Amino acid sequence: MAKRYFFVVALAKLTDIGGVTETALKGASVLVLEDELLLRRQVAAALEQHEADVTAVGTVDEARRLIADLPFDFALIDVNLPDGLGTDLLREGLFSPNTAVVVCTAEGGVQGAVEAIHNGAQDYLQKPVDPNVLPMILQRAKASRQTARLAEHERRQPDATGEQIFFGEALSGFRLQLEKIIAADERLGTRLPPVLIEGETGTGKTSIARWLHHNGPRAAGPLVEVNCPALPESLAESELFGHERGAFTDAKTARMGLFEAAKGGTLFLDELASLSLGLQAKVLKAIEDRRIRRLGGNREIEVDVRIIAASNRDLGQAVAADEFRDDLHHRLSLFRLVIPPLRDRG
Repeated sequence: MAKRYFFVVALAKLTDIGGVTETALKGASVLVLEDELLLRRQVAAALEQHEADVTAVGTVDEARRLIADLPFDFALIDVNLPDGLGTDLLREGLFSPNTAVVVCTAEGGVQGAVEAIHNGAQDYLQKPVDPNVLPMILQRAKASRQTARLAEHERRQPDATGEQIFFGEALSGFRLQLEKIIAADERLGTRLPPVLIEGETGTGKTSIARWLHHNGPRAAGPLVEVNCPALPESLAESELFGHERGAFTDAKTARMGLFEAAKGGTLFLDELASLSLGLQAKVLKAIEDRRIRRLGGNREIEVDVRIIAASNRDLGQAVAADEFRDDLHHRLSLFRLVIPPLRDRG
């Protein structure tokens, strides 16, 4: 009987959801588990052409040790190996929840593929697979992980749907400011600067943030809303930036942060001033570098989000009181909106 090949493609690095790019795998760490040397080299070479960082091994034991020590972005795994089944790595739950898995089989082993998906794989394909389509396959699998993380967050958040806003004559000038921001966004394309919305409680800051997202160039991407005062100080960094396995006592698995989950869309940080000054510094670094580092991690991860921040107080006054970082305030203030209080709307 001919040997049946299975590969599992697992990744924890987000790629563009809107379409495959030449850099979809750039910088991603990939584990290749395949006992046939020629095939292992061919797969590794195909991935390295996309600037992936590939580690190739030929036994389940080697792969198990590597997975325990390193947070791989991807893994390609053959099933039938000299020392066991590659799919045991799935069955044992060794992969991070951030790892998306795709199974490939040469002989249409549907039952094995279904079992692999039941154990955490995202998809399966029949071989031979053109190496040139691997970025698209991985991207699709990773998109499903991002969707799952968003769903987890949204279960604990208000509905973030687009909504109609009646501006009226009293807000006609404010409406014009919004339209200018949208026009600037359309000219800028993808790298959009942050927006700061200031206004008293009850003036509609969240509604304005949703309006900006749903009327702007990132409307097709996710809108992730974060109520910053509701984040416990001990968990705020992990929630925003994610964490690796073992980063703290209860971190039994790695977890994607909301900066990653919002990729391609908007991250709305409501009442940003409630975050500690130390965490504000990390938000500033994420905005400026477009990269984050998970808690307990040593690798930077590219993020592609538009930040909208809101505050019910004047952040300039908060800076003067040493309660908000001046550099972050400066970075947020390129597009600054002040919503008129209800009492001034006539």
